[in-house]
Parts: sequence; C-alpha cells; structure tokens
Amino acid sequence: MQIGKAIRLERIFNRNTMRTIIVPMDHGVTVGPIAGLEKMRDTVTNLVAGGANAGLVHKGQVKLGHRMQGHDFGCIVHLSGGTCLSPYPNVKRLVTTVEEAIRLGADGVSVHVNLGDETEGQMLTDLGRVSASAEEWGMPLLAMIYARGPKVRNEFDADVVAHCARVGSELGADVVKVNYTGDAESFARVVECAGVPVVIAGGAKLDSTRDFLDMVRTSLDAGGSGLSVGRNVFQHRDPTRLVEVLNRIVHENASVDEAIQGYSDIL
Repeated sequence: MQIGKAIRLERIFNRNTMRTIIVPMDHGVTVGPIAGLEKMRDTVTNLVAGGANAGLVHKGQVKLGHRMQGHDFGCIVHLSGGTCLSPYPNVKRLVTTVEEAIRLGADGVSVHVNLGDETEGQMLTDLGRVSASAEEWGMPLLAMIYARGPKVRNEFDADVVAHCARVGSELGADVVKVNYTGDAESFARVVECAGVPVVIAGGAKLDSTRDFLDMVRTSLDAGGSGLSVGRNVFQHRDPTRLVEVLNRIVHENASVDEAIQGYSDIL
C-alpha cells in the first residue's frame, strides 16, 4: 500500500483496532436539512466530543471544520450526488473530483453506486474512474454499494449484499459500505467474500437504540470493520453519549450490556 494512503487510512480507522466509527452527513443533498443536520457545526462538534473516527460530507461542508476540540476527526469527501426530488432518485452522479477533495484536505473520498438501477453502468464507470484517480493520489476510497432497482426483491438478502461488497472491492475500493444482512452468519460470508474492510450502513432511523447497538455488535462478531451510520447516530437525542457507547463496542470490544453500563438513559 502507498504510504500516503496508509497515513490517511489511519485518520479514518483506529490504528490499534483497525475498526472505525464513521458518521455520514451527506443527507443535505439527497433529502435536505433533516433533523440533526440543521446546524452542521453543532453536529460535528457533538460527534467529535463523543470520539467518532470520521465524518463524511459533501465538499461545501468541509469548511465547517473537521478537526475540532483537539481531537482528530477524519474527513471523507463524498463525490456522488442526487436528490429525492429527481424522477430518478437512485441515480448518483459525480459532483466533484478526487483532486478537489485533496485540495480541501480530505483523508478519504466516497462514491455511491446503486446496483440494479437503469443507470448502473454509468455509476460503475464513475466508480472505476474515481478508483484509478484515488490510487494515483494515494487517497482511500470508500464505496457505498446498494442494490436498488426493478429486479431487486430484497436489498438485504445475503447473496445480494455479498454481490454489492464484491463489486466495490473488484473495482478498487479500499473499504466497502453495505447493508447489514440481519445475522452474523450471513454477514460473515459478506465480509469473507469482500476481501477488503466492510462497514455497515444504518439505513432508516430505528425505533430502538438497543436494536441498533445489537446490530453493530453482531456485525463486528461477523468480522465487520465498524460502521458508517448517519441518522441512527446524529438523530439520536444524545449523539455524543451514543458515540461514547459505540466506542466501547467497536474499539474496546465490549458487549452491548457492558457498553451501556452508566449509559442506560440513552436507550
């Protein structure tokens, strides 16, 4: 691995555990300033205070500051965009470049691909081109790969998720972000087939914080490398304390019961 890429990855992954807590905050382009993202500077401050490893944002939000309060907070610049107002909401197109992300001081870049969409070919082409550019510059690449299209019956099916993860790694991603399959046994196969670190998405806001923590714990038990979760973190009533609990699970390898000791009020 290039030394530049290795250095940047250590700003995203804990160098001792080789796991990560990433909080995506790119939702403003897709669905607008939803709850938890109205005041981005406050959101970032709360996440940094809790000890999140990295945040994922669009280029215009980098200026809000990703290293605050004396803590390192990795910055991943999202290169893909598309809105829910479009007649084709699953289409994601490149809205910036690896080179611009470098100028912004990014530690990594990310690309979103929806397999099964009618424009899948263009999104895969974009991923391949970004991968080549990221490799040239020593920039870590996170690929968010989901199955969303007319032929997709269940985007959480283990075979479908394994296919998503494999597409990301085959096309050069250093880390892939996919849906959690629902149990450790099936997700272990996803991780094994990927061949690169796999982090789980959070999906829609869950009703139960305990269910969310259990999902994170079982994904780690299956060999996952952490999480890249937005709404289930920044929309929590106390994001800072939730991230503190996630640190216990992800980086201290605590069980959920151990992790919530002294934090039962967040459930």
